[in-house]
Amino acid sequence: MNKQQSKVIAIMLAVAVFLAAIVLVRDRAPGGAEGHAHRAQGEQREHADEHGEKEHAQDGVIRFTDRQVGVAGITVATAGPVHLDTFIRMPGQIALNEDRTAHVTPRAAGAVSEVNATLGEKVRKDQVLASVASAEVAAQRGALAAAERRLDYARTVHAAEKTLWEEQISARQDLLRAEHGLNEAQIAVQSARQQLQALGARDAGSSNLLRIRAPFDGVIVEKHITMGEVVGAGTRVFTLTDLSTVWADVVVPARDLDIVRVGTDAVIRSIASNTTAPGKVSYVSSLVGEESRSAKARVVLDNPGAAWRPGLAVNIDIVTGSSDVPVAVAVEAIQTAHGRQVVYKRVKEGFVAQPVATGRSDGRFVEITAGLRAGEAYAGAGSFAVKAEQGKGQGSHEH
Repeated sequence: MNKQQSKVIAIMLAVAVFLAAIVLVRDRAPGGAEGHAHRAQGEQREHADEHGEKEHAQDGVIRFTDRQVGVAGITVATAGPVHLDTFIRMPGQIALNEDRTAHVTPRAAGAVSEVNATLGEKVRKDQVLASVASAEVAAQRGALAAAERRLDYARTVHAAEKTLWEEQISARQDLLRAEHGLNEAQIAVQSARQQLQALGARDAGSSNLLRIRAPFDGVIVEKHITMGEVVGAGTRVFTLTDLSTVWADVVVPARDLDIVRVGTDAVIRSIASNTTAPGKVSYVSSLVGEESRSAKARVVLDNPGAAWRPGLAVNIDIVTGSSDVPVAVAVEAIQTAHGRQVVYKRVKEGFVAQPVATGRSDGRFVEITAGLRAGEAYAGAGSFAVKAEQGKGQGSHEH
């Protein structure tokens, strides 16, 4: 083999190696030309997704489907006209109606022989709560029995003297003395009976028992009596109250005394629950405390079912005025976003944070003076969930 033939063979080998390298690189590429097409489509999709996110951020819609609204507990309401009562709010407390509360006491000393009522029991007027064996009652019953016997004797003497006078056997003076004795005996009996009644011993007989009775229908809220103990006259053994009405006591600062007057409407709101009840101011003290610079006021509150328990802390809203507003939303619909008050207005794709201007409020509704029209739907209860979703969306876009 000459020198020129060797050079030709070397060139052919180099070309073969080059061609083999090209084939190998092409086979390792994903799908060849098809893989290149896939990569191009992926790049287009990523570009489209990025464009979609930018569009989502720009349209201001916080995406919520109907199902998501229900799962999040969001209440969709409609803005519209509402009657608002403006008020000032003061803390207060439910108390017993002292006009319908009695401290039941025995009217004579003695030993407790029977207890018929228990703490918390509902009792009726004149129901026997307890019985006391009293020496004073026994003595008074004896005095009544003696007076009644003297009355019987006086009646017999008077009848005999009247017969003798009519038969002209005795003088009229004897008849007059008999009439006088009869009158005195009658007065003595009446006095003995009244003293027994004053002790509360109504039932007749020779018993020494003093029955302690309920003065009116009510509930036993205090009990300080047990079987066998000795109680004195005037000892508080029961406290009975009529819970059909209660008092809501409030302390009114001096600056508000021109507003809080007898007859002013009020709304009592329980702090422990959502219970509310209307009432009227029935009393405002004429005195202002030297240290507190405030006066006591009271609202009489109907209490069906005894739902308002004495000692319960409440808020008392004293109504200062009322008006009808054309557009209002629930107070829980108002949120703050970027330093502005907003209401999340319901749109087809979800919600939009709508800046609003607010006016008067009664604690349940807020007047909307600008930003929302009557008839537009908004997120009421649960609107914080929309605000939270808005915050998450903004955080992802910034990232």
